[in-house]
Amino acid sequence: QVQLGESGGGLVQAGDSLRLSCAASGRAFSSYAMGWFRQAPGKERQFVAAISWSGGRTDYADSVKGRFTISGDNPKNTVYLQMNTLKPEDTAVYYCSAASGYVGDYALRVASKYNYWGQGTQVTVSS
Repeated sequence: QVQLGESGGGLVQAGDSLRLSCAASGRAFSSYAMGWFRQAPGKERQFVAAISWSGGRTDYADSVKGRFTISGDNPKNTVYLQMNTLKPEDTAVYYCSAASGYVGDYALRVASKYNYWGQGTQVTVSS
């Protein structure tokens, strides 16, 4: 069994920064890509950012482009999300995800491509 564990969430003010971390544990596995999604109250889960270990391609939602940066360590199946200039609309539960199978570069933002998910970490940005 593979588990993903997120950390780094919290309550911050608008304009502040946070760094989320996600690490895989359990049985050994190789991920093709890892990503972050978020879900605000009453809304559907939405894509935030993802990284493909094949070539290091990254993808970002338009709403976070230029403010968030995804990075990670492929052999350790660890991924980070540096979030700068946070806005109240970034408030959500942030979920880490990993795909053990192939994910095309233009499918990195498709939630169904990821077969492992963390429990989520709350990020709250006050105005």
